[in-house]
Amino acid sequence: MLSEAIDSYLNYLHVMKDASKHTLRNYSIDFRSLLEFLPQGAELKSIDRKTIREFVAMLFDHSTNKRTIARRLSAFRSLFKYCMREKLIEKNPMDDIELPKLDRKIPGTLNYDQIKTLFSQPDVEELLGFRDRTMMELFYSSGLRVSELAAMNREDFDPSNLRIKVRGKGKKERLIPITQNAATWITNYLHHPMRHFHEKDGAAIFLNRHGTRLTTRSIDRTFVGYLKQSGLTGHITPHTIRHTIATNLLENGMDLKTIQHLLGHSSLATTTIYTHVSTKLKRKVYSDSHPRA
Repeated sequence: MLSEAIDSYLNYLHVMKDASKHTLRNYSIDFRSLLEFLPQGAELKSIDRKTIREFVAMLFDHSTNKRTIARRLSAFRSLFKYCMREKLIEKNPMDDIELPKLDRKIPGTLNYDQIKTLFSQPDVEELLGFRDRTMMELFYSSGLRVSELAAMNREDFDPSNLRIKVRGKGKKERLIPITQNAATWITNYLHHPMRHFHEKDGAAIFLNRHGTRLTTRSIDRTFVGYLKQSGLTGHITPHTIRHTIATNLLENGMDLKTIQHLLGHSSLATTTIYTHVSTKLKRKVYSDSHPRA
């Protein structure tokens, strides 16, 4: 049965590939959509290209976002590749199935005045406000993903060499530089006189009000609050800061390969989108190209 093959594949991803909970959840959602489309108890070998094309047509009929369709087809491709390898099927139903062409979205960015306005919102006289300003400085220093910032531990921070170790997508680790400004904020936050009174997680850098590791959801909620407080308009998230610094670095001369490493993009094609929002290209090293270095 298809459901059994899906369970086997998800277990393989969890045990053998050490896939994150986020990845497993997304795959489960994608596979569930196929199970709900097919008759109950559908056999794995009954699925062919016609089945997949009918499924895609159904998604388009329901005005499903192209990115969602592409993600689901990618998940199916991985599933059936696994089934072929395990000899559960003889023919791959995903053969000759093309992903829908996606509209290339140009990432939104902030100008420097907007960055300063946003960064001035946290009350740095309070521990949580000091934490939030530190997070903003680190986001803008190195263009981290929210999940990467939340997962950071004390041992990942190397102030002497101005760098941090980051665990990105697929749990891939990379060492990236940070500005002296960001390093100072992190150091001061870790040694804040109020921190030790409620710290329960000694490993994590960023803690919630209960002293345990801050979650990605909490970080997003925090930014929404500061955005409303600032009066800035538009959809601004921590990811907007990531786009902003990538564009700033490109405009000030940093090459795409270096930006690809900083952002943790597996493909250079993902990084090249920033060339569409950048008009000035100059050659400088990291410290010279960063506006807050």
